[in-house]
Amino acid sequence: MTDDMLRGVLADAERKMAKAVEALQHDLATIRTGRASPALVDRLHVEYYGSDMPLQQVAGITVPEPRLIVIQPWDKRSIPALEKAIMKSELGLTPSNDGNVIRIVLPQLTEERRRDLVRLVHRRVEDGRVAVRNVRREAHNDIRDLRKENMITEDDVREGEARLQKITDRFIAEADQLGQKKEAEVMEV
Repeated sequence: MTDDMLRGVLADAERKMAKAVEALQHDLATIRTGRASPALVDRLHVEYYGSDMPLQQVAGITVPEPRLIVIQPWDKRSIPALEKAIMKSELGLTPSNDGNVIRIVLPQLTEERRRDLVRLVHRRVEDGRVAVRNVRREAHNDIRDLRKENMITEDDVREGEARLQKITDRFIAEADQLGQKKEAEVMEV
C-alpha cells in the first residue's frame, strides 16, 4: 500500500509537469518567427456578437505562402472585429481585407526584432521550468507528509525523491528542447 501512495504522488506530479510543458509548447507557438503559422493568430480573442471567442471559432485560418496568413471568416460581418483583434494583439501585424478574407503579410524580421523574440522565448521557457519545479516542490512536500504520517519509510522517501528528480529532469530537458527549437526558428532567415 505504501508503494501505491508514493506511485500516486509521482504519477500526479508527472501529469502536472506534462501539462506545464504542453502549456509552454502552446505559448511558444504564439511567438512569431519569420515563417507564417496559424498558431500565431488562432488563440487571439475576437469580440463577436457580444461574446469573447477564439479567432479559430469564427474563421478558418490558412497559410498559402511562407509569409502570408489568410483568415476566412464564417460570417463576413465579423471582418471589422477580426481586424480589431489582430491590431490589438502584441504581434505587431497589419491586416488587410478585400471584403471576403483578411490577409496578413508577415514582414521580414530585423536582426534586432529577432533578438527581442529570442529573449521572449528564453523568458517563456524559464517560466515553464519554474512551473515544472513548482510541481516538484509540491510532490516533494507530499512525500514528506506521507513520511510524517508514517505511511512510508525513510527508504521510500529517498527512492521517491530520486524518482521525482528524474521525472523533473526529463521535463526540464523537454522544455529546454522546445526553447532551442523555437530559438532556431526565430533566428532562421
